[in-house]
Formats: sequence, structure tokens, C-alpha cells
Amino acid sequence: MDDKVNYALVGTFVLLLGAVLVAGVLWLAAGAHGGKHYGTYQSIMRESVAGLNVDAPVKYLGVDVGKVKEIAIDPADSSQVRLRFLIEQGTPIKKDTESVLKTQGLTGIAYVELSGGTTDSPPLRGANADDIPTIPSKPSLSTRLESVLSTVLASVDRMSSNLNAVFDADTRVALKQMLADTATLTRMLATQQAALAGGIADAARTAHNTARASEQLGLAVERVARAADSVDRMARNVDLASERVGRSVEVAAGSIQTVSSDAAPALANLLNEMNQLASSLQRLSEQTQRNPNSLLFGAPPRKPGPGERDQP
Repeated sequence: MDDKVNYALVGTFVLLLGAVLVAGVLWLAAGAHGGKHYGTYQSIMRESVAGLNVDAPVKYLGVDVGKVKEIAIDPADSSQVRLRFLIEQGTPIKKDTESVLKTQGLTGIAYVELSGGTTDSPPLRGANADDIPTIPSKPSLSTRLESVLSTVLASVDRMSSNLNAVFDADTRVALKQMLADTATLTRMLATQQAALAGGIADAARTAHNTARASEQLGLAVERVARAADSVDRMARNVDLASERVGRSVEVAAGSIQTVSSDAAPALANLLNEMNQLASSLQRLSEQTQRNPNSLLFGAPPRKPGPGERDQP
């Protein structure tokens, strides 16, 4: 039995097998691309791209349209990261399209999401044939949350500092003393509960009595008003009577001229008395107008003149 191995034949077989494997891989790669053509775009991220790797998917509204080709620090600004993408031709990349970094599920695998692009917006092109079109970027959700939390924490820190400045040692002592005084006052009020209840009841009775007195006072005021009206009417009647007497005197004076000389003294006396009566009625009218109560209570006492004194 011949146990010799033909090494030339084995080597040839291995080379052929390797060539077949390489051709298969190339064929599979060409089949995976399906003859698709890709365009190169870039985007500048102003945040950390931790979790994003080369060949990470690029999605347009959730649809895979390409992959990340390169991740590098921007040579013009070390605080930025420059990403380059391979995106299928025919993808509607417009001037108002934006890129944002997102994470997939709970695994934390990062990818690039493209969104936006209105119908009227023109396609995104480079300035020239060698220029790579740059897709504008916007902060990711985690970056926005971090910014909001930083702002909130800064506000809380300022508020805490202000509270510490307000509630210093003296303020805390005064606040404790105020709370102690409030507790003491509460205990005192609790011990005087019965007296407070009695005082409230007395106040209620006083208010009730005051209300009744107010009603009676209203009735008295109405009576006084009616009396004043009556006095006013009486004063007007007196004025009318005085006017009538005056007219009668004038008529009588005119008639005297026609009376004979024998009746002149009697008529003169009558005229004098009527004049005195008219004067008295006039004074009564004036006094009533000045002091209507004089009809009910009489004329007020006359003050003693010089040299006079009160008689016992």
C-alpha cells in the first residue's frame, strides 16, 4: 500500500478552495448590496457619540438607508465629531433634513436617524463636485434631558443657597421662638374655651339687642319726622293766616277813608288791634320756622339781660 501524500495536489486543492471562498464572499457582498449605489454625506455632532460604531445603521424615518462609514474628531474644532455616511441614492436628503443620534431599545446600540425634509425644500448638494454635503444635526434626547436637568439642578442649587441665606441662625432662632409662642397661645386659648364661648354668647345677645334697639330707634325717628311734617304744615297755615289778616287790614284801611268822622276813633282802635294781631301772627310764624319744636315744648326761656337776675 502506497502511503505517500501528494503535497502538490493538496496545495492546489487548498488554493482552489480559498479562491472559491473569496469569490463566494464577493458574490454575497455584491448580492447584499443588490447593485445599489451610495452617496457620501457627512454630519457634525456637537455631543458625545458613545455607543456609535462604524457600520452602524443610518435610518430615514426608521427605514435603513445606509451606514456610518467614518467616525473622527473634527480637525477644525476638537469639541465636535465628524461623521461620514454612505446613503442610498434616491433617499430624499433635503436641505432641511436633520440628523440626530439615537439609541436602539435597552441595548444602548446607537444609530443615526434622519428626519425632516419638506416637499418644497431642494435636495442637499455639495458646493462643488469634491465637496461632501453636510447634513445639519440637532441634539439627541439624552443631551436635551441633560441640559434640562443641568438647568434644573442649577436652579435648585441657587434656591438652596438663597434659603440658606434667608434662614440663617438668627432667623431659625426667631422662628423657633415664634412657634413656641404660638403653642403657648394655643394652650391658653384651650384653657379659656368656656370663657370664650360665654363671651361669644354675650356678644350675640348684645348684637340682638342692638338690632332691636335700632328697629325701635327707626320707629322713633319716623314719629319725629311725622311730627316735624305736622309742625311744618302748621307753620305754613299760620303764614297763610297772617297773609290773609294783612290783606284784610289793608282792605279795612282803604275802607276807613270812606267812613264818617264819627266812627273814625272806633275804627282806628280796631285797626290798631288787628295790626297787633297781625304782628303777633307774623312773630309766631317766624318763631315756628326757626324752631318748630316750640309749638310742642313752648318757647325757650329768655336769657337774662344786663343787671337782671333770676327770680326765685
